[in-house]
Amino acid sequence: MLVGGCRERATTSDQRATSDRQPTSDDNAWFADTAPQSGLTFTHFNGMSGEFYYPEIMPPGVALLDYDNDGDLDRLFRNDLVVDGRGGRTLRFTDVTGSSGIDAHGYGMGAATGDYDNDGCVDLYVTALGSNQLFHNNCNGTFTDVTRASHTDSRGWSVSAAFVDYDRDGWLDLFVGHYLNYRLEGNIRCFGLAGGPDYCPPHVYTPEPSRLYRNNRDGTFTDATAAAGLATEFGPALGVATADFNGDGWIDIYVANDGQPNQLWTNQRDGTFKNTALLAGAALGAEGEAKSSMGVDAADFDNDGDEDLFITELTGQGVDLYVNNGSGVFEEQSARAGLRQPTLPFTGFGAAWLDVDNDGWLDLLTVNGAVTQNVEASARHEAFPLQQRKQLFRNVGGGRFEEVTVRGGAVLQASEVSRGAAFGDIDNDGDIDVVVGNASGPPHLLVNNIGQRAHWIGVRLVGGETPRDMVGARVAIARSDGSTLWRRARSDGSYASANDPRVLAGLGDSTKPPTVRVRWPGGRVEEWRAVPVDRYTTLKEGTGMGVSAR
Repeated sequence: MLVGGCRERATTSDQRATSDRQPTSDDNAWFADTAPQSGLTFTHFNGMSGEFYYPEIMPPGVALLDYDNDGDLDRLFRNDLVVDGRGGRTLRFTDVTGSSGIDAHGYGMGAATGDYDNDGCVDLYVTALGSNQLFHNNCNGTFTDVTRASHTDSRGWSVSAAFVDYDRDGWLDLFVGHYLNYRLEGNIRCFGLAGGPDYCPPHVYTPEPSRLYRNNRDGTFTDATAAAGLATEFGPALGVATADFNGDGWIDIYVANDGQPNQLWTNQRDGTFKNTALLAGAALGAEGEAKSSMGVDAADFDNDGDEDLFITELTGQGVDLYVNNGSGVFEEQSARAGLRQPTLPFTGFGAAWLDVDNDGWLDLLTVNGAVTQNVEASARHEAFPLQQRKQLFRNVGGGRFEEVTVRGGAVLQASEVSRGAAFGDIDNDGDIDVVVGNASGPPHLLVNNIGQRAHWIGVRLVGGETPRDMVGARVAIARSDGSTLWRRARSDGSYASANDPRVLAGLGDSTKPPTVRVRWPGGRVEEWRAVPVDRYTTLKEGTGMGVSAR
C-alpha cells in the first residue's frame, strides 16, 4: 500500500500489530479505524507556508497494491497479515519505503497501478506537480525508476491516472489526466468571502491537455494523444474511470473535469476515441451547468447490467449520479436517488461504489474536505481550516439511497481534510475496507465490521499467457435466485488513488455457489460453474468453458 502526497512525517518506524476487530466506542459501528495500532503511523504534510499556493489543497492520493504477490494489499507499508487457526486476522504493516527503491521526486499527488510489462508483478505510476514517475516492479520487493526509459515523463500537473488496455492487444496502456497550467512563481493571489487571502478557484488558471500513452510491448510507450483524437478537447482533469459504457466490448475513458464539462471518450475500436459526453448526457449537471467534478467511479449500482457513474462535486452543487440506459446514454438522477440534497454541504473527493454489507447492492462512500477556508475553523485558528466529515449511503434498491454515516462509525463523522480513498479487502475476510488519505493529517484504515456477516464470492482474474490482473474484465455472477450481479475488475476510479483489482460481490444469505461468466478485455467470454462462496478463487483466461459473446 502506498500513500501519495508531497511528504510524510513518520511518528515511528516500528512494526506494530493489532487485531482487525478492535473495540470501539460503538461496537455496532460498520467501520473501525485501525491505522495507529496496525503501524500506519505517519502524518501527511503538504508543505503549506501561509502563501496559499494552490497545489496545497489537492493531495494526497492512496494506492493499494500487492507488490510482493503474497496475496494481501500493501502500502509501502508492507501488509504482513496473519490469520490464525480459527480465522482470526491480525493486521501488521511494516514501512519498507527505504528498501523498496521508490524515490519519488516533485510534489506528489496520486498513483496508478498496473502490470504494464506482463511479468506478473504490479508496477506503480506516481503523479505530481512537476514530473510524473513510473516505477517498475522488479518482482523481488524492489522497484526501479524507468520514467525516462519508458517515455512516460509526463510533465506539468497530474492528479489521476489509469492503466487501461484500450486497443485490446493484451498490454496495458496509460492515460494520464492533467489538471492546470501552474507554476509556483506564477501563483495568483485570491481572497475569500471574508476578505482575507484564500485558495483560488481553478478557473483562474488554464487547463493542461491530458496524455494517452500506448504500450509498445517492449517496456516503452508512445504518446498517442493526438493520434487517438484526445488532443483537441481537454479540461482540468481530476478523476478518471475506465469502463465499457456502451457495451460494445471496448474500454472507454471517463474524465471528471474541475469547473468545465466532463468528457466521455468513447472507444472507436480503431485506436481512436470520440468525446460523446454531451450527447450522452454525462458532460453537465442536471441543470445544464459545468460542475466542479473531482472524484468518480463507475459500476452497476442498479443491477441492470450496465456501468453507471457517480461523481463528487463542490459544496453547494451536490453529487451527480449518471444512470446508464445500456447503450452509453445517461440520465442524471441524483435528486431522485436521494443523493443530491444531503451532499450539498460537502466538497467530495475520493469516492467509490462498494457493497458495505454484502447484500448484493452497491453502496457509496465519499470522503470530503473543503477547498476554501471554513470561517468557523479559521476563527478557531486551525492551521488548515478545510475540514468536513465523510458520508456513507446505503443502496436500498429501486434506485434510491439512504444516508447511514452515523451507523458507519465515529471515524466517518470526524471532520478532516480528506482527499484520496482506496478501496479493497485489506484483511482478506470478504468485505471491502478503505484507506483514506488526509491532507496535513494522519491516514485512516477503515476496517469493515459488517460485510463478513453475509456470504460473498471473490475472484481474481488473471491472463492466460501472463499472471497479471486483467483490469477491464467484466464479471457476471449468476445467483441461485435467478438474479445476476455485474462487476468489473478495476484499479482506477476514486480520486488520485488505486484500488484492489479483485472482484468481490456480496451474496446475502445465499450459500449456493454461483456461476461466474467473464468477458475478458480481449473479447473472449468464458464461464465457470459452482464457484465456491466465502473465499477467493483465481480464474485464469483460457481455462473456463467458452461461450458465445452477447
